[in-house]
Amino acid sequence: MAVTLLEDLVHRIEHADNLDRVAKPIASKVGELVKPRPVRNFLSGTWLGHPLHPLLSDLPIGAWSMAALLDALDVEAADILVGAGIVAAVPTAAAGANDWSDTYGEETRLGLVHAASNSTALVLQIASLLARRRDERGLGKALSLAGVAAMFVGGYLGGHLTFVKAVDVNHTAWPTGPDSWTSVIAEADLADGKPTKVDAGGVSVLLYRHGNTIQALANTCSHMGGPLDEGSVSHDGSGDCVTCPWHGSTFRLNDGEVVRGPATIPQPRYETRVTNGHIEVRVRP
Repeated sequence: MAVTLLEDLVHRIEHADNLDRVAKPIASKVGELVKPRPVRNFLSGTWLGHPLHPLLSDLPIGAWSMAALLDALDVEAADILVGAGIVAAVPTAAAGANDWSDTYGEETRLGLVHAASNSTALVLQIASLLARRRDERGLGKALSLAGVAAMFVGGYLGGHLTFVKAVDVNHTAWPTGPDSWTSVIAEADLADGKPTKVDAGGVSVLLYRHGNTIQALANTCSHMGGPLDEGSVSHDGSGDCVTCPWHGSTFRLNDGEVVRGPATIPQPRYETRVTNGHIEVRVRP
């Protein structure tokens, strides 16, 4: 029964079009604020190798949950955990807002309510800490417990965004491509300097030719599944790079490494060769 009620709540949020009037302008503004490459890479977790927000979210959740437990035991050390959770919530919110700015439609609406729930939890915890400092411990405990309840609502929605809506998961985790050399296109049909999509054993692969060099990456962006062949190619000093047209993730073509977030996972790359006038690819051993 409880599961059905939660699923119904999520469904209503996903289809609440009126939330777009609030969500879209905020998401657009957040996107502008995180646009600089150092900010984007840091908040996305590009330097870490996977999204930063899930890692940080464990800190306030753990701190506030344990504070509630210590409050039940009437241990004053709970005050320290309430304060620690408040401090940890700030970078957690920043990383989450960065990820949310890349969403659309149902995911954006859910993310807005997720953020509102967690913001409510933060406000309640701040009020709890202030009450504790005034030696109003009963009020402080009640506010903290209410904050934990709001946090769990936000956590449920956050889990739904990740595990059901697949926001910010690796979209290249399963399709790998052929292990043996597979012909994908005639050499004469691959233009120099033009990103080209080909099929390699049922997997979409991006080919890029620069002179006599032919490079190949998975064509599906690891961040949110964007088509890299529709993006642009530039040079960053260490080689040619392709930029996803959806959210601006940039990858080096020679090794698939992330140059600019929000992507955190490198693109799978493939070996290439030319045989009898045809380009062949295979997964790198």
